[in-house]
Amino acid sequence: MFRKDVLRAHIIPSPAKAALFLLVFASSIHWSISISDSVEVRALRAIKASIGDVFNRLRNWEGEDPCGDSWTGVLCTDINGTSYVTELRLLNMNFTGTLAPDLGNLTQLTIMDFMWNNITGSIPPEVGYLRKLQLMLLSGNKLSGILSPEFGNLTALDRFQIDENNISGPIPSSYQFLNNLRHFHMNNNSLNGSIPPELGRLRMLAHLLFDNNKLTGEIPSEISNISALLIVQLDNNQFSGSIPASFQNFSRSNITKLSLRNCGLNGTIPDFSEIATLLYLDLSHNQLSGGLPPNLPQSLRTIDLSNNRLDGEIPASIYGLGRLELLLLQNNSLDGVIAADLLAHDPFTNAGSVYVMDFQSNNFTDLSPSALLSLPNVTLRLSGNPLCEASQNFSAYCTNSSGVGANVSIPLPTVPLPMGCSDATCDKSRNQELNYGLVDFGVCQCAYPLSVGYRLKSPSFAIYQPYQIALQNYLGLRLNLSDHQVNVSDFTWEPGPRLGVNLKLFPSNGSAQFNSSEVERLYNQFATFTIAGNRTFGPHEVLFFLMEFPYNSSLTNAAGSKTGLKGGAIAGIVLGGAAFTALVVVAVLLFVAKRRGLFAARRGRAARHHERLKVDGVKDFTFKEMTKATNNFDSSLQIGQGGYGKVYKAILADGLIVAIKRAEEGSLQGTKEFLTELQTLSRLHHRNLVDLVGFCDDEGEQMLIYEFMANGTLRDHLNSSSKAPLAFERRIQIALGAAKGILYLHTEADPPLFHRDIKATNILLDHKFGARVADFGLSKLAPVAEIEGDAGGYVSTVVKGTPGYLDPEYFLTHKLTDKSDVYSFGVVLLELLTGQQPITKGKNLVREVHMAYEAGMLLSTVDPRMGPYPAECLEPFMRLAFACCKDETDSRPSMAEVVRELEGIKRLLPPDATLSFETSVDTEPSSAKHHKGFITYNPYISSDIDGSNLMSGTIPSIVPR
Repeated sequence: MFRKDVLRAHIIPSPAKAALFLLVFASSIHWSISISDSVEVRALRAIKASIGDVFNRLRNWEGEDPCGDSWTGVLCTDINGTSYVTELRLLNMNFTGTLAPDLGNLTQLTIMDFMWNNITGSIPPEVGYLRKLQLMLLSGNKLSGILSPEFGNLTALDRFQIDENNISGPIPSSYQFLNNLRHFHMNNNSLNGSIPPELGRLRMLAHLLFDNNKLTGEIPSEISNISALLIVQLDNNQFSGSIPASFQNFSRSNITKLSLRNCGLNGTIPDFSEIATLLYLDLSHNQLSGGLPPNLPQSLRTIDLSNNRLDGEIPASIYGLGRLELLLLQNNSLDGVIAADLLAHDPFTNAGSVYVMDFQSNNFTDLSPSALLSLPNVTLRLSGNPLCEASQNFSAYCTNSSGVGANVSIPLPTVPLPMGCSDATCDKSRNQELNYGLVDFGVCQCAYPLSVGYRLKSPSFAIYQPYQIALQNYLGLRLNLSDHQVNVSDFTWEPGPRLGVNLKLFPSNGSAQFNSSEVERLYNQFATFTIAGNRTFGPHEVLFFLMEFPYNSSLTNAAGSKTGLKGGAIAGIVLGGAAFTALVVVAVLLFVAKRRGLFAARRGRAARHHERLKVDGVKDFTFKEMTKATNNFDSSLQIGQGGYGKVYKAILADGLIVAIKRAEEGSLQGTKEFLTELQTLSRLHHRNLVDLVGFCDDEGEQMLIYEFMANGTLRDHLNSSSKAPLAFERRIQIALGAAKGILYLHTEADPPLFHRDIKATNILLDHKFGARVADFGLSKLAPVAEIEGDAGGYVSTVVKGTPGYLDPEYFLTHKLTDKSDVYSFGVVLLELLTGQQPITKGKNLVREVHMAYEAGMLLSTVDPRMGPYPAECLEPFMRLAFACCKDETDSRPSMAEVVRELEGIKRLLPPDATLSFETSVDTEPSSAKHHKGFITYNPYISSDIDGSNLMSGTIPSIVPR
């Protein structure tokens, strides 16, 4: 078995060797010089901070490059004169920590490889901003959390590989938009819910590996629509129902492997006879019933139908499948005579070729002899059948072979050595080995190999030995090496089943070692998945790429190139060893600290010595006062947590109840930046904004103190779990109040602001349910024409905000305008109308409501918890929400127009409706007061009703079906 912790130990046994390994690891890095503190620089610094101390991985310093304080594994590329990070390749480097949301700022990134590390936390939704990302490789970490629907924006993605983590939650249906996705590997996680049928639209998908999760529901028949599919592996999930009959339509594709082992499936086996490319069929450990299929494809090599409820006789056609290597039918209720005399098989190609038939624990009563059974390549197992008890004639086949099934391991044949040739002639102390690939040619040659841990993730065979030579030839061809240069030293079947092999790559005949450019080329081919695929061997992955002597020192002779390191730089690191590296790192850190002020803001909550800030109209609190107000930041007083930090409810010395936002270390700002933000916030005063009461900038801490909002966030009251659902008229009141607060930011604040993160959780409700807009952490100053000239009414900025609320035009163009806030507010209006969140189970609220409207089912989306509502108010409210959420910026109304529309809707409310604005909210819709002119939610509205009548103010009589 390959164990990653052992493999890492092999790769990086010492600090000096780690430096050497990592030098080779990314020798294709190209550094372009730039002195700007760009978004790319800041993003990389945040990523470094989030995954631990990586400065010991530094390899070269040539000023302030566009990769920030770069480390091995970062590739920068010049695009139109500007340097961008295009690759992060940090494979198997023992990184810890979490993935920073700042990853989303590396907008030109094409490869993100963090495989085989110890990274925890969730995958940030901001990764969905990387529209050019082609390889998303996060396998073999300790990631948790759920999958963000925003990843559906990664339309350039070719490989989505997050297997061997602990990610849970559903698979978002938005992944149907991954138009270029070919490899979808999510096996060995804790995913739940059903597989979205929308995934059937992934026309390019070749490999679908969802095995070893907690998926439920029926397997969607739409999967069979994917004509490019080669492998479907869904083993060890908790599905229900039967195998979709449409799976026989895989005959239109080139599918080679269908594996649905242990999936809780019932029913009968569909007709797969027309799938002429199928090599591997595993439907074992289900509750399948009925007889065996009368016909199966002649191409099959592995059939595993064991541990089901199948009955009847074995059809004659199955005996004629001449390419079979495994036929596993044990633990069923099959009966009759085993017609071995009908057996036919193609010639066995080598000593490793076998044909195993396991018919144990069935009800077979007799066996027709066959000469084929006498061949050493053929094995028949019959233990546990009545025929074994009835006659001694079949004793050779009746030995109990419990537990032996697929993935048979047969020792690899020993290669005989020529006379006078021995591996004892090789200097094993310096990692020299005998090239066994040359032994067949009578050549006895020692050389220095490269060792590669290589794993086939879903091969289309269950016995490896017949494919050993084919695998070596395949890899030799793809790696541009001769056959004798690729040798498989050993192999192991792992759960899955997956096949791990240890590869030895040898230099060409007559050479003792590879040169550095060859090492680089070979590594890149493995790491970037440029080894072309193969139907038999399926998808692969690299577990390690081990370079011992002489590759950890001979790089000093490498010729300098545009993308390589200078020989002197490498030699200096190599000759100095670990101690020299450590000294360089310390010197570099001190240099960077001095140049960039990295230590200006103290980490670890240490005291900062500077003149206390003074901001007019805002009180300055000490850290001691904050500690007392929060009972030493008691967790029981924590009422929230956001990107800035934790939020605590507190009581100040004068009795005022406040909310204290305490910045976490990653959110600490420099004194100048914090002062600028305070001065901005201190000038914002409006009845529909949350007021800033004070701040704390003391003892290494930064805190913002706001007035406390007694009724929490708007989202709290829209959730289905809320015990106080909002009535319709109160929702209008909240929408109007929030709109006025945003309008103030856009037009009356000094200077004007774009909020950039309008959402239901940033609209707070005071003790009278008045709306207060909060959290200006992402706000940006609006352009002022008198100062900046005509900027077109927008600010060019890195995309920030919350998935589901983001203005699509801002997302695409990075041009932030007041209409960006309008779009987000439109989503809030739809939340008020429906009670739903902007993204639910991969479904986008804006799109879903539009679809319901077009289907004539708009009323079915209305939140039933808000009780009765006047039809004459509902229509303009919905029109306004749709107008705000238009894709085109110029088509949206301004906030001033939004306020006027909402005021007009409020005036349409019946006179007595306004009385409930300041009264308590009913806890159940059924107890809500029915005002004159109001209508009640009808759950039976369907597409049978013409959409033009849905806003008429009358509800037709509908009888439930």
